[in-house]
Formats: sequence, C-alpha cells, structure tokens
Amino acid sequence: MKFNTSVTFIFGLAATLLVTSSANAVSDKQRAEIEARIVKTGVVCLDTDSDCGSVAAADAVSVARSGEDVYKAACLACHLTGAGNAPIVGNVEAWSDRIAKGTDVLYDSGINGIPGTGMMARGACMDCSDEEITAAVDYMIANSQ
Repeated sequence: MKFNTSVTFIFGLAATLLVTSSANAVSDKQRAEIEARIVKTGVVCLDTDSDCGSVAAADAVSVARSGEDVYKAACLACHLTGAGNAPIVGNVEAWSDRIAKGTDVLYDSGINGIPGTGMMARGACMDCSDEEITAAVDYMIANSQ
C-alpha cells in the first residue's frame, strides 16, 4: 500500500509542477514587453582603475528637457489648477509680485521649494536638474507677463 501511495504522490507532484511551469510560461511578445519595461537606465562603476567610467559617462549623457516639457511633466498639476495656492500660469496678476522679486528668487523657490506652502523642492520632480527647473520657471514667467 505504501508503494501505491508514494507513486500516486510522485505523479501528483509531477503533474502539479508541469501545470505550474506551463502556467508561468511567457510568450516572446510578453518577454519583449517585460524587457522593454526593465531596460537598463544607467551604469554604476565603482572601479576607478578600469575604463568603465567612460561607459558610465556615455550612458549618463542625456538631453536636458525644455522648460515647457518640465512644466507639462511636473509643474502643470498645480500651476494650471491653482492647487496649494500655486499661481496659475497666464494669470498676470498672480505672477506680477513674484516676477518683481527677480528670477533668482523664483529659481530658488523652484529648486528648494517654499517652506510652509505647497511648493515642494523641485516641484517634486526629483529627476529634474537645476537647469531644467530654471527653464521651467522661465517658461512660466514668459507665459505669465
């Protein structure tokens, strides 16, 4: 009796493994879609004695986004709707006092945020460079005068 129970268990286990492995099979199209979603975005090189630094530098080169692109990606949510009392782009009255303080003040607000307000550092665009933030500020100023 033990032999039959063991054989039944082994066949049951084999069938379960077969069904499980076929259920997890991925088509070529699905595999390509997954690979596209997890594509490498950079290189980390900790060995300064090798030439991997040049590879990392080459991979890290990117084109800065325009002020309009950054505005649309990060700033628009608040500066189009007025959320958190953000001045709406295009509202000359709301922007006039801010613009009068000078661009350096506005750049600082964009990069570092304004404590006690809804203006977060970088407008919560943590992958934006200082240059991209200042370009977005310039875009908002140009469209609010």
